[in-house]
Amino acid sequence: MSMSRLREAFGSGKAFIPFITCGDPDLETTENIVCAMAEAGADIIELGIPFSDPTAEGPVIQAANVRALAGGVTTDKIFAMARRLRAKISVPLVFMTYANVVYSYGTERFVKAAASAGVDGLILPDVPFEEKEEFSAPCRSGGLELVSLIAPTSNDRAAMIARAAEGFVYCVSSLGVTGVRGEITTDVGAMVRLVKREKDIPCAVGFGISTPEQARAMAAAADGAIVGSAIVKLCARYGKEAAPHVARYVREMKAAVMEAVG
Repeated sequence: MSMSRLREAFGSGKAFIPFITCGDPDLETTENIVCAMAEAGADIIELGIPFSDPTAEGPVIQAANVRALAGGVTTDKIFAMARRLRAKISVPLVFMTYANVVYSYGTERFVKAAASAGVDGLILPDVPFEEKEEFSAPCRSGGLELVSLIAPTSNDRAAMIARAAEGFVYCVSSLGVTGVRGEITTDVGAMVRLVKREKDIPCAVGFGISTPEQARAMAAAADGAIVGSAIVKLCARYGKEAAPHVARYVREMKAAVMEAVG
């Protein structure tokens, strides 16, 4: 049963979790990049299923969504790619997408297809905690872990979110949308302590991390670092040739989080 695979990914020190938008520039390239990231030391890989209105995303990932959709990527094609990846790599895979994508596919059908493709978890940044059950119940019965997000503004709700969390908790380091930031001022350590007080569950920090220094600092305050926009930028820049560039970046970032002492 893959239920504990996400938690296990944090077992050997600090985890590095890269994100990629599926189908940018095409699915064959995405597949190559994911394999390269796994080889470079990624502990969990987030696969973004593109959506026409990705509200949590900044301009970098929004543009990647537009390119991927223009290229004809579909949820079914992404499931097929995940199945091929699962035959080649053992790193846990998590889909990150929007409620609408899951809902329009059919929530139970989506969960079943994702789990049978070997995907371990699901992140839905636009689903508030109060509406989570609509997705978490099918995920529980289908064998997919629904990863919860905690933002700096979660405050009183953070304890509630933490108690119900599965897999790992995605701590959002900054307010606003995804994107590279010069500095991260949120007290991530306080967010992590709040979660751990409620439940013994790994916490990974995302939104705004792009440099090894930031990754090291965030991983010191948490159990791991999540990076999206900086990787998506490399995909935009190098296109079909992006895999070695992304692999080099992942290797560097993984080394940085491993240096972090929490």
